[in-house]
Amino acid sequence: MSRRVLSALAVEIAECRLCPRLVEWREAVAADPRAAYRDQIYWGRPIVGFGDPSARLLVLGLAPGAHGANRTGRVFTGDRSGDWLYRAMHRAGFANRPESTAIDDGLRLSDAWVTSAVKCAPPDNRPSTAERDTCRPFLRREITALARLRAVVALGGFAYQAACEEFDVRPRPKFAHGVEVVAPSGVVVIGSYHPSQQNTFTGRLTEGMLDDVFARANDVVGAT
Repeated sequence: MSRRVLSALAVEIAECRLCPRLVEWREAVAADPRAAYRDQIYWGRPIVGFGDPSARLLVLGLAPGAHGANRTGRVFTGDRSGDWLYRAMHRAGFANRPESTAIDDGLRLSDAWVTSAVKCAPPDNRPSTAERDTCRPFLRREITALARLRAVVALGGFAYQAACEEFDVRPRPKFAHGVEVVAPSGVVVIGSYHPSQQNTFTGRLTEGMLDDVFARANDVVGAT
């Protein structure tokens, strides 16, 4: 049932054109690729979730990268943020390989689902509040379809806020790396710094720190 619902939702998401600014941006980026990707055809559409429909772990990001997922068509694929994320998930046992380079690269997730709060790449990686709210029904339906969820790793403050809102966490503790809160449903929301270059290049986020977050997520889903 979850697989059918998520597949139908994916079609609906991929066809969405509700946010004019995001549609214009994602398509403009796709029409003018970076020099390194001149020989590639960009996806240039909304990005759907990816992983195991029976997942107990949800990994939630902000939005697709303009030259990552917006290019490859798969969430956290084709950029350095995805490199960091999937290496950590592989070490934690949630991914069958430590890299995600293309939609057909053989990557498979086990007991985990990766998605974003906003489905289109935004200018400057900053969706507006209205754009976030327009996308919320998609995220909510995605979460509802993932009936076995027990933990959420929220990558960054934006994703952490979105997760807390969707799982009705009130009051919401201040975002910090490693912050943890239990939702009324029993789902555990775990905050993590986003594996963006801004954080990884400066050492604000290390691979060990990200490993600790996924080790904790493993403990949570393993206990259910």
